[in-house]
Amino acid sequence: MCIARSAGESCFERARLQPLRSSASPGSCFSTNSKRTSHCQKTLKGSRMNFCRRTVSLLILCVIVSVPSWGQITEILQGSNETKKPAQTNPTDPLGRDTPNGTLFGFLQAMQGGNYLTAAQYLQMSPAKRARDGEQAATKLKALLDGAFVGSLRSISTNPEGTLQPGLPPDREKVGTLSVDDSEADVILVRVNDPSAGKIWLFSADTLSKIDALYELLQAGQVETHVPRALVRTEFLGMSVWRWLAMIVAVPVAAGLAWVLIELVIFPIMLWRGFRKQPQLAHWRRISGPLWLVIGVMIHRVLVGYLTLPLLHRHYYFITVRVVFTIGVGWLALRVLARIMEQLRLRAIARGSTGTGSLVLLGQRILKVVVVLFAGLAVLGALGFNLTTALAGLGIGGLAIGFGAQKTIENLFGGISLLGDEVIRVGDACNFSGRVGTVEDISLRSTRIRTVERTELSIPNGTLATMNVENLSRRDKFLFNPTLGLRPETTPDQLRFVLSQARRILYQHPKIETASARVRLAALDQGWPALEVFSYVVTRDGAEFTAIREDILLQWMTLVEEAGTGFTFPSQNVYLGRNRGIDQEKAEQAEATVREWREQRQLPFPDFAPEEISEIRDTLPYPAPESALHRNSG
Repeated sequence: MCIARSAGESCFERARLQPLRSSASPGSCFSTNSKRTSHCQKTLKGSRMNFCRRTVSLLILCVIVSVPSWGQITEILQGSNETKKPAQTNPTDPLGRDTPNGTLFGFLQAMQGGNYLTAAQYLQMSPAKRARDGEQAATKLKALLDGAFVGSLRSISTNPEGTLQPGLPPDREKVGTLSVDDSEADVILVRVNDPSAGKIWLFSADTLSKIDALYELLQAGQVETHVPRALVRTEFLGMSVWRWLAMIVAVPVAAGLAWVLIELVIFPIMLWRGFRKQPQLAHWRRISGPLWLVIGVMIHRVLVGYLTLPLLHRHYYFITVRVVFTIGVGWLALRVLARIMEQLRLRAIARGSTGTGSLVLLGQRILKVVVVLFAGLAVLGALGFNLTTALAGLGIGGLAIGFGAQKTIENLFGGISLLGDEVIRVGDACNFSGRVGTVEDISLRSTRIRTVERTELSIPNGTLATMNVENLSRRDKFLFNPTLGLRPETTPDQLRFVLSQARRILYQHPKIETASARVRLAALDQGWPALEVFSYVVTRDGAEFTAIREDILLQWMTLVEEAGTGFTFPSQNVYLGRNRGIDQEKAEQAEATVREWREQRQLPFPDFAPEEISEIRDTLPYPAPESALHRNSG
């Protein structure tokens, strides 16, 4: 008769009961192949559904134990489902033995679900031997895979033809090694032809012949002998409760050890900087969080390694650890990148390279996108997705996006071009096709301008790169270029007096560039003498320029009044009364002064003598002596 199995019976307890089963009567469940096959077909569907339910519950609990964030549960569950799919891809074999990956996972799933008869179908045995020793061999093999398997389940081929390996024929594939103490045995799968299922992969007879000796060595060194038997016998989701408890306890232990290690490194540094009276590491806490997560995951992985988890649980646990570790490394990379880029940007601004600082800011944003993209691909790889297909899809999708997002890409490269050429910088005042404003930000897509009306103007970088931009903040001096019109009745000598004294004022003014300053009679075609002024005000401050311009214009008004003439305006004068005309007395004085210059051969035309210009340069008091600025400075 068959020996009953309780849910709390461990795999090792079952193994000790196997010799009793070898002597089962002909009426038992092992008596005939027909009964065994019928029983397998009846239990296969139920076992798979039972396994799915157990696997989902197992993954949820693994994520709770290993992942600090609940947000990763969905990703891990999706990854585990992807891992299991290769075992059921080919419908020709109901047990999914058409690939090496499907054979190994199918065997582990059947054993975890308690379907030992089904698990025996994955072993290369004759029907008679499978009926007699199949269940016992499957149990021992499962115990060895759980406790002594060395290899990666992710690297097992999902190709029905398998993978060609050096030293092995095409119909054999090595999926790992069983290592117990100093003894080792390769786990070899062999491809055979099954009459009902076609070509399938099975655990080779050579591998099965070595499991008895390895199993005895494995039994002798069990940690479970030191654990209360109640915790060993009781299982939850296919694994002993004591292992679940140990994994849960390992979480706070790993977190505490990670915190201690970080503090052991940073505390001496803090003490040393305090002793040297140097500023403390204010930004350290920004990277301590992701660093704590990365170190904690690594420590938890080391601690769990001592628990000898069942192979299938270990596989899902490693997936979880890889995902969390990848997220932690990506998080840490983003924090470190932000800190480094911020330091580079501040140094560039301190050196006066505001454009370089803006370019660093743009580069930081691009690198963040790259880091997130690579972290996402790494997570997909850890979850078992085929990255070759994903990268190929990204390439095709990139071409489609490139055609569909030409403007966005144009704006991106336009922003890089603007920052690289340093045409504009954050803080510059510019004229953008008639709109004057200050650059507030240069992003990946557009540049934001604060106009003089205090509105925000957003210009796409692609458009800005082709626009005529006048950078008002880059000028080193202001152009002062007014045109003065005198009354038509101004005499030539009065005009000469005004020209000479106007030049003198420019030469004397300390804020006027003497070398380029000039005042010339430019035109008479409008009915009055027009004086053209060309000079530069040596200042970069717009407010100071307007003050200097005002001062010079006021002085010229006084000069024109002293010459006995006046300014003309583009209008028609209608005299309704007696016209006083020009001031005859002042006109005679101006003419007398010019006559005196002429007689002394000192007439300043076409310009003052160079020695006289040098003598009078910067002699005009500015601001004026009566200005309130003198009182404030005193």
